Parts: sequence; structure tokens; C-alpha cells
Amino acid sequence: MSRSRCPRCTRPLGHCLCALVPRLSSRTRVLILQHPGEASHALNTARLAALALDNGELRVGETFPELEAELAHASRRSCLLFPGTGAMPLAELARDGAPLQLVVPDGTWRKARRLLHLNPQLAAMPRVALPEGLSSRYRLRKAPMVGALSTIEAIVCALNLLEGAGRFDAMLRPFEALIEGQIAAMGETVYRRNHEGDPAAPISPSAPAGSSA
Repeated sequence: MSRSRCPRCTRPLGHCLCALVPRLSSRTRVLILQHPGEASHALNTARLAALALDNGELRVGETFPELEAELAHASRRSCLLFPGTGAMPLAELARDGAPLQLVVPDGTWRKARRLLHLNPQLAAMPRVALPEGLSSRYRLRKAPMVGALSTIEAIVCALNLLEGAGRFDAMLRPFEALIEGQIAAMGETVYRRNHEGDPAAPISPSAPAGSSA
């Protein structure tokens, strides 16, 4: 029999993270497009990010046909937070000061690339990337490359760059609790044997082209 889950954070009721999730306002709109394969994952950081942001939204699917019209009539500039040839450093947009919509694909790198493949309007968007050399706190997934971040870490870093250093750090509280809870559940010995020493994360908007959530 499956355990009862919180309808908001989808965690088992005994491990609900809602009390740790802040509610923050942002001038930047954050639209997270999550591959269905990530939606039921125990380490679903995209949902935590969306819950924390008044101006955030999470959509789950492989195709998003509504996006073409939405992007065409958007009142603010829209950019894809994803590495690639010609991706603009996000810090440059921060100096511009204009309202922005960040579209963030969520999934493994393979799944995120699939989202772009199935949604040409995403692939055609101007891309922005985080600074290189970032370090993840995600210790439960092997990173595909140095500097890979979880989705929530990438969003926090992006918003801090755009709207002020440290303003969105509170979003990481449930993320840290999620990681610590998973480590406690598996036991310190198992964790050290399988994970210690491996930075872990599913998405890295600062990584070279060809990477993904």
C-alpha cells in the first residue's frame, strides 16, 4: 500500500516539506517545464521551486503547444535557461534591468534535450547561462559534469543574479532538508559508499552545450 502524500509538496505526509517552503515575490517570471519522468521522482526539486515563487509556474509534459502563442504575445522578454552555443551570460541581462521570463526545462540532460527537440519554439528561444564554476549541494545524484546544479539551485542562482544576491536563498531550505532526509533514510554507511565525493544534480544551465537536467 502506498503511503499517504501531501497534496502540495507530494512528499510522504511524515516527511512533508511545506513548512520549510517560503513564499517569495519576484519581478522575474519563472516557467518550469518538467519532463513527466521527473514528476514522481523523490528528488523533485522543480516542484519545490514553483511552490516558493509567487511568480512561478510548473507545467508537466513532453509537448507544450500553447507556448508558441504565449511567447509571441508575452509582455516581457523570454529566455531559455539552458546552455548552448551563443548562450548569453545571465549577468549581462541583470544589468539591463528589464522584466524577464525565464523558461527552465527540468529533467535529466537527455530528457531536457528531448523537450527542446519536441518543442521547436523552445529550441528557438534566446538562451542564457549561469556563471561557470558553480558548486552544487546536491549529493544524491552523480553530476554529468563539473558545475552541474539541481533545478532549484539553478533557479535560485539565476534570481539572485537578476534581483539581488541572497534574496532567494530561503528557497534552498526545503532542498537541504530533502537531501538530509534521503541520506538519513539510506543510512550513513550506504550514502558514503555510493555517493560521498560525487557532486550531484540533474540540471546545469552553466554547463557546456549538450548538458541537461
